[in-house]
Amino acid sequence: MKGFPIVKSRRVRSSPYTSRIEKQGVTAYTVYNHMLLPAAFGSLEDSCDHLKKNVQVWDVAAERQVEIIGKDAARLVQLMTCRDLSKSKIGRCYYCPLIDENGNLVNDPVILKLAEDRWWISIADSDVIFFAKGLATGNKFDVKIFEPHVDILAIQGPKSFDLMEKIFGQKIKELKFFGFDYFDFKGVKHLIARSGWSKQGGFEVYVENTNSGLELYDQLFEVGKEFNIKPGCPNLIERIESGLLSYGNDFDNNDNPFECGFDKYVNLESKVVFLGKDKLIEIQKKGVKRKLMGVQIDLNQIALTKSLEIKDNKGSLIGELRSACFSPHFKKVIGIAMIKEPYCKVSTSGIIEIEGNSIVVKVCDLPFI
Repeated sequence: MKGFPIVKSRRVRSSPYTSRIEKQGVTAYTVYNHMLLPAAFGSLEDSCDHLKKNVQVWDVAAERQVEIIGKDAARLVQLMTCRDLSKSKIGRCYYCPLIDENGNLVNDPVILKLAEDRWWISIADSDVIFFAKGLATGNKFDVKIFEPHVDILAIQGPKSFDLMEKIFGQKIKELKFFGFDYFDFKGVKHLIARSGWSKQGGFEVYVENTNSGLELYDQLFEVGKEFNIKPGCPNLIERIESGLLSYGNDFDNNDNPFECGFDKYVNLESKVVFLGKDKLIEIQKKGVKRKLMGVQIDLNQIALTKSLEIKDNKGSLIGELRSACFSPHFKKVIGIAMIKEPYCKVSTSGIIEIEGNSIVVKVCDLPFI
């Protein structure tokens, strides 16, 4: 697949860390929430192996926040998600599918409860802020909605815990998964969550003070030398192996949460009010007709830039391959596909066409690891 440069402009924002990662050798960008998101630092395979063994710092400032504050903030946030947040606690993060009036997915953010009347919606790539403003206006909610100045640094990998302890002290190791607290760095408080878009463990620093964030960035690399630290970014191989779904790639607004395996976050028995609840009750009663599944393909490379149709041996469409990569661990191509019933069962086979060749794909469970 031929690569093309991304032209920077006011419409495609740089992050505060862009100049640093370019000096450190970023080799590819994508655009996420109208901002540059590093997509590669050389070989994906080498970066994946390093992430699993060491520690990386990621510029994920493109993971923007939608801040909702005011008397009706909790009502609005609950209206947006099918997950029951009635017992949510300050200082916790919550993975929350956002749902539209048809019961389909709008986004799958992590929501941080900062106070009873103040929330951050840490969004995947889509303009959730307009969805929130539309609901607030239509329901005459007493809230303010805006994008705060927050530029996230992710510190990921098994050695991230020792690195962060060196900088922030023993207390940071006491953070529970999906918990957050404020930690001091040279006189500046930073909100740090035990979270991140990998399954290797780590933290996300929600940087509100840019100057302090840049100083922290440099300090991480200085202190991290003994831990073999490197710059990195969300890794396609590690993501697919771990079954971490990507909004816009693996699912979008044409899919519902049951099809995507989000059942435990769909709280239909609760008394909370959320958009699309009646539709989801109806979908649950009828049962889903397709499901996101893993697939394995006996190839040593693939460059997937759009969905590929999966057909049975009679040529009938049974699904579509949505994400895929070569996995050095499995020594074959693995991917995430939306598969129709009754084919979404382990060991079912299908066929994809690549450059005129018919290739067999085998359905399996997610995650791979």
